[in-house]
Amino acid sequence: MDRRPILSAIDDDTEVIEALRLALEQAVAELGGMGGMAHMREYGHGREHNLRLVASSGLPRIMTEPWVSLDDRGDSPTARAVRAEGPVWVPAPPLPGEPSPRPSAAPAPGLPGAASVPVSDPDGVIGSLTVLAAARSEPGPEQWAFLEAVAAWAAERLRRPLPPGPPQPHEKPSPASPPGSGLRQALNAVHVGSYDWNMVTGELLLDEAAMTVLGIDPQTFDRRTETWMDIIHPDDLPSLTIATDKAIRDRSMFGTEYRVNRPDGTTGWIQVRGRVQCDENDLPLGTVGTVWDSTESRSARDAVGRALRYMSDGFLALDHEWLITFLNTQAERVLGRGQELVGHPVWDLAAELDVPDLRALCQKTVALSTPTGLDIRAPGTRRWYHLRLVPLPDGLAFYFTDIHAKRTRDAEREAAVRADAERAARIAELTAALASATGAADVTDAVARHVLPPFGAVGMVVQVIEGTRMHPVGSVGYSQEFLDRITGLSLSGHNAVADALAARTPQFFSSPEEYVARYPALADHPEAAGKKAWAFLPLVASDHPIGVCVISFDRPRDLTGEERTLLVAISGFVAQALERARLFDAEHTRAQELQRALLPQALPSLPACTATARYLPAGQGMDVGGDWYDIIPLSSDRVALVIGDVMGHGLPEAATMGRLRTAVHTLAELDLPPDEILAHLNDIVSGLGDDSYATCLYAVYDPVTHGCAFARAGHPPPAVVHADGTVVFPDSAPNPPLGAAEPPFENVELVLPENSLLILYTDGLVESVDRDIEAGMARLARLLAENRGGDLDLLCDKLIAGLLPVQQQSADDAALLAVRVHGLPPDAIAAWPLPLEPQAAGQARKLVREQLSIWSLDELAMTTELLVSELVANVVRYARGPVLLRLLHSRTLVCEVSDGSLTTPRIRRASETDEGGRGLQLVAALSQRWGTRYTATGKCIWTEQALTGPESPDALLAVLDPTM
Repeated sequence: MDRRPILSAIDDDTEVIEALRLALEQAVAELGGMGGMAHMREYGHGREHNLRLVASSGLPRIMTEPWVSLDDRGDSPTARAVRAEGPVWVPAPPLPGEPSPRPSAAPAPGLPGAASVPVSDPDGVIGSLTVLAAARSEPGPEQWAFLEAVAAWAAERLRRPLPPGPPQPHEKPSPASPPGSGLRQALNAVHVGSYDWNMVTGELLLDEAAMTVLGIDPQTFDRRTETWMDIIHPDDLPSLTIATDKAIRDRSMFGTEYRVNRPDGTTGWIQVRGRVQCDENDLPLGTVGTVWDSTESRSARDAVGRALRYMSDGFLALDHEWLITFLNTQAERVLGRGQELVGHPVWDLAAELDVPDLRALCQKTVALSTPTGLDIRAPGTRRWYHLRLVPLPDGLAFYFTDIHAKRTRDAEREAAVRADAERAARIAELTAALASATGAADVTDAVARHVLPPFGAVGMVVQVIEGTRMHPVGSVGYSQEFLDRITGLSLSGHNAVADALAARTPQFFSSPEEYVARYPALADHPEAAGKKAWAFLPLVASDHPIGVCVISFDRPRDLTGEERTLLVAISGFVAQALERARLFDAEHTRAQELQRALLPQALPSLPACTATARYLPAGQGMDVGGDWYDIIPLSSDRVALVIGDVMGHGLPEAATMGRLRTAVHTLAELDLPPDEILAHLNDIVSGLGDDSYATCLYAVYDPVTHGCAFARAGHPPPAVVHADGTVVFPDSAPNPPLGAAEPPFENVELVLPENSLLILYTDGLVESVDRDIEAGMARLARLLAENRGGDLDLLCDKLIAGLLPVQQQSADDAALLAVRVHGLPPDAIAAWPLPLEPQAAGQARKLVREQLSIWSLDELAMTTELLVSELVANVVRYARGPVLLRLLHSRTLVCEVSDGSLTTPRIRRASETDEGGRGLQLVAALSQRWGTRYTATGKCIWTEQALTGPESPDALLAVLDPTM
């Protein structure tokens, strides 16, 4: 935008000062500055080097005061432009406290920068125009050209003659008058005079402007210093004397402001600036300077000060040295301190303001000339204020605006929004928790965790209908004594639960008084429960009432309409989840009962081993599984140890587990080796369908030989713990699971010394989502090595605690069978080889009789002789050698006859005319159990007898012939 036509449009009748101000406004706008100033050279004795401020635009009076009178020999931008007779740019000064690279070139402190151009006429430079620039970079060529054009327009305007008017009585030409009537008008308008005080002679020279400012009559002025001193207000004389003496001592410039009592009876304020003049020996000769009337400015400042003093916002001003120069009443209230702060650095308030890195914030605000704001807390009242830092030409201002009410409202609004968001999040969490809840306990836990906190509730009871009464299924915040009182509450009674269910409408009570007013017969309930407000929410699922959820508070609480609506909606979710959970609980209970029925109720007590077992169902929400274990007594005190796992969860898997366990018992009766047992089980599982699989480990321990043979199908290997603490997992082929395997299975033979531990387990014990099976087996080995001795029940508890912590929810069932093996003592075993001859039966009877006498079992001698005689005779007649007779003295008396034949004897019904065929009938009649098992070299026929048997031949005859 070309602004030159605006200058041309300024009316010729406009006063020079106003015209200069209008021109400055355009210059400031063109350069994007903060404000502008016009200075003119003074003329007269002793004032040839003075530049007087005649006009300003956009700048407050307090900012222009340092520029009122300048020496053209100084370092100000204005003086340099006059001397250089050309444009001068002075960049912004450094931050307060930092060294300046060019101290002589800096503008007045606190200003960003200054651009000055001289104002010239044909006789020379008569002044300058200065723009205080807001930008930190030098003006461009077009901006310099416009500023010089404004200066040329000002010079031309100052040369114009004064408009006609009445003569001034004191206007007399001075020895050297300024060129141009416009310039004379401008200089006279600012009321700035000059003085020259000769300390040697005491003579004081005043120009006409100075005498006008001081109110001294030029006709009577006697040029005595005392004349000036006499009109100074007595209260201000000491400070003036101190300032003058200091300037003389320091040979420096000085400036001060004080009151004068003019001869006409008026009092005014004047500002005086001066400098000390010295001779060639640096001895002071006197002072020269300027004086101007600041009464109007002082009155304005006083008015501004009074306005600032009592304005509603706090105000605090700093100078360039960061010293506090002013603070108003409200700032004193905010800071909790008074006028004693004036003159102290603002850093003394760092603790009160509680502003992080206050120094850096102040320096940055001044450097960027950009206001900065932040919220703070007042040190005493802790009220919230907005602190705004505003850069000023002579320093920095702090404004404190009270925002406590707004901040409180905002905080309350944010808290409400946050509470709503948190409540919505809680409800979303509740919905997710209810969706995953599988049992009534899960439902009540979800309500306690996700409903009580958002509403500030402290108690909850969930009651369900059972017949015509109510029974709690979950609670929080209630004593057991109170729960016992409300257990069995009648649905036909007059109480809040019955009313809520009957009307299917929630019942809200905001205080104990309101509750008692409705139900006076239950007046003791609030005190017994320890609650002060309640919400009784009926739980209705599929249009069928199932119970009531009671939410309670420990203080009176009047729920809002929104809160009540939300609780009613929540009760619908809870009802659906609770109905589903109760159905699951019923099914889960039936499944668990079935599973417990299918597992061994108690492990048998056997001479060959001592055993303890544990079964741990999967975590909450899982169906029952198919893990099982068993200990099966075999012939000759041997024992079968079995553990297995049907893959999957649910009733079908539990049923499959029961079928496999039954099959194992049946196959164990055949005394088959482990690999053959697994082969038969594999056929059974394969016949159940393509989706049926199971793992199994089958082991047989012989207490006579301490030998243990096992085979496994997809199952983890057993852990063997020796007496010295060594833990090993025997190497063996894992084989695929039953249902996917292809026999033959591998048999593994071990020798287990006395009191060795054999640990059988399913993968659920050692494997989890965050631990593979190898790491789990290593952990099991460490636990076994640390806890191998002592009670087996304690060992199992420690293994479970170490492998399945209580807080860990296992995704799979786990079974554990811990077995400590024992061997038969050598003196409880007797074995003899027999010849394959008819005399072998008699020899066998003789050996048995003698051995039973040694064992003090003579009462069994006759029965045992008959059994042995029949078994040996049968071998001699139908089998082949070698023949071995063995007796075992254990919990029963075991008699074994082994031969090299694989032919299995069978009982058959003999007719009355048959001469033979009754031997095995006799064996079955005389023994508790008998049977045949295959060995590596043939077969073994065995019998078991109780340690107390028939005591007379008549008893034996009764066995042989029941008709007797």
